Amino acid sequence: MKAQVSLEQLVRSSARALVIGVGGGGDVVGALAVARFLEFCGLEFRLGGLSWERSVFDPVPGPRSLSEVEEVRPLHPYAWLANPKSRTFTGVPFAESKMAEIIGGDILLIDIHGGVDGVVDGLAAARKEFQTDLLVGVDVGGDSLAQGDEPGLRSPLADSIMLAAYAELERRGERVLWAVFGYGSDGEMTTEEIEIALYKVAQAGGLLGAWGLTNKTVSELEQVVQKVPTEASAIPVECARGAWGEKRIRQDRRRVKLTPLTTLTFFMSPGVVFHTLSRPAQALRSCASLEEANEALHSIGLKTELDLERERFKEKERPG
Repeated sequence: MKAQVSLEQLVRSSARALVIGVGGGGDVVGALAVARFLEFCGLEFRLGGLSWERSVFDPVPGPRSLSEVEEVRPLHPYAWLANPKSRTFTGVPFAESKMAEIIGGDILLIDIHGGVDGVVDGLAAARKEFQTDLLVGVDVGGDSLAQGDEPGLRSPLADSIMLAAYAELERRGERVLWAVFGYGSDGEMTTEEIEIALYKVAQAGGLLGAWGLTNKTVSELEQVVQKVPTEASAIPVECARGAWGEKRIRQDRRRVKLTPLTTLTFFMSPGVVFHTLSRPAQALRSCASLEEANEALHSIGLKTELDLERERFKEKERPG
């Protein structure tokens, strides 16, 4: 499968982008970094993320549904606008709520409970609301490039649902981009595994371009990460200031390689990534719900971030 376009073609033929952090939580910070590049190219942008906070902030497992949130404006059952007051039903603010306060505008929240088709329909409602003509998915860390047999893979569920949705939109002729920001910065796939995946995408014609952080964007992100808690999205910022070697993240459970190359964002065709690499996304493409998608990943031998959160929640609830 060969992509016939380049990054310049997609960007120059667009006027307004919707840029979404596809992994939830602090991925919206990486989305801002990519959005600033598009702004430099002359595009207006809106930001988005998922209604799924890290369990260290929201101990209730999984993403939140519309019935579990407060102070949002629904555009669709699976797509809502978050403002600085938006929070879960237990009072936990979203990373997107904090980003809304920083940039002074509403942020899109996507709920993945409806599976791939639910995301596709939710994104359609959001694009109509925002009048956007370019949709960009930003994966912070790069584990959306996993083939499913990588030993460090810990969170394949959200990324795979979003990748499958973006691939479907590309198949329908929509103008879409898949971006990996800060590769290796989430400590799941190694930099070598990601580089091999990028090589395969490039070989299939799906690597459309790359961009690096500039001093101006780094300065802004340094301020943002003080207000929007994130580890993975902060790694490229640290590397842009000269961090080198290795760092432990996720409560000391994962190791991250610090390299200047982490400051790069790679832009790809989501369809090529889907067909060339992603056995997880292929496995759940036809699933109509989050639970079905989770079971589909179990069927190919994968444990997901939803499983891990449920295990931690049960452990905390256990007496004694």
